[in-house]
Amino acid sequence: MPRDNSGNVTIIKRKKVIEGGHHGGAWKVAYADFVTAMMAFFLLMWLLNASDEVTRQGLAQYFSPTIPVHDMAGGGDGVFDGSSLFSEHSLAQNESGEAGGPQTSADEDSESDTLFDIEQQLLGASGDATEADPMLAHIATRLTDEGLIIEVFDRPTSPLFNAATTEFNPIFERLVQMIGRVTATVGNKVAISGHLATGDVALSTPSPDPWLLSSDRAQLTRELLVLGGVSDARIERVTGRSDRAPVISEDSGDPRNRRIEITLLREF
Repeated sequence: MPRDNSGNVTIIKRKKVIEGGHHGGAWKVAYADFVTAMMAFFLLMWLLNASDEVTRQGLAQYFSPTIPVHDMAGGGDGVFDGSSLFSEHSLAQNESGEAGGPQTSADEDSESDTLFDIEQQLLGASGDATEADPMLAHIATRLTDEGLIIEVFDRPTSPLFNAATTEFNPIFERLVQMIGRVTATVGNKVAISGHLATGDVALSTPSPDPWLLSSDRAQLTRELLVLGGVSDARIERVTGRSDRAPVISEDSGDPRNRRIEITLLREF
């Protein structure tokens, strides 16, 4: 008698195979992250190569402000007893670090600013403030390994000294005493150097020694800084460089080379 299979059910199991195993598409995410990181790295390298040394030093100081400048005195009268070189605030009003300076603790109130902060404040006043007071067009700054260099230089129609003499014009006296009031608020040592442009003494009668002339102008600058409030004990050196260190090397006779450099020295 034949078997009745009408009540039996046949179950067929099919195994689903996923191509690629357990990895899936996760590697694509990791690879995209890697490519993005490499693109950012090469972009950073390109930007660093395209920027100048001053910009790179500024960036380094922004992320790691390690140059101490010690607060010594108060005040907030403003530059020239009128419009302020620092626009909205003076150095003495920067102890809280609100203008980009480092925050100070109760035990370190003297460390209220940095050379980089001072430079940025000076440069920040060289735009609109220069138009308001043309005397500020005589000032430029450079942040170097030695410290912050403040240049006070001739303009084509506005000399600081009478030709080949130590007779300074009123604009020079006001500028240096203003810088003296600013640098009196910090404790860094100060270096002063006098510089001439090529040909400064060639047509003078009698012709002075350019080394002595640049040195004498630097000494006059020291006296004016002290009158502006800088302690004479902070003066580290006073030198004359004649015309041997032009800042405009392609034109040694440029009036910009006829200058005084006042350097706030780094504290190591």
